[in-house]
Amino acid sequence: MTKLAEKKCTPCQGGVAPLKGDDLKRHAGQLGPGWEIVEEAHLEKTFKFDDFRHALDFVNRVGEVAEEENHHPDIHLTYGKATITLWTHKINGLHENDFILAAKIDQL
Repeated sequence: MTKLAEKKCTPCQGGVAPLKGDDLKRHAGQLGPGWEIVEEAHLEKTFKFDDFRHALDFVNRVGEVAEEENHHPDIHLTYGKATITLWTHKINGLHENDFILAAKIDQL
């Protein structure tokens, strides 16, 4: 799908500046539709499903990818939808890792 999806998340030890402005737009342009940058600090998308079971199955697959990448999103699961929120806690903002994980989630 995108080159981002082919990359691996790298451990972030902090001490780097979060992505801002044009860098955010450039990374977001490599994602599928529906991802929103919230206040230049979070990346969020809501996925819709026919029922709870399909939403839960999706969340479990997201969890597997998150474990493989060692980069963990916030997940809000309700009937027929799952909202994924990404950001890098160590820098309290967005890092390339967030976009990598988002691209991998899009492939699910």
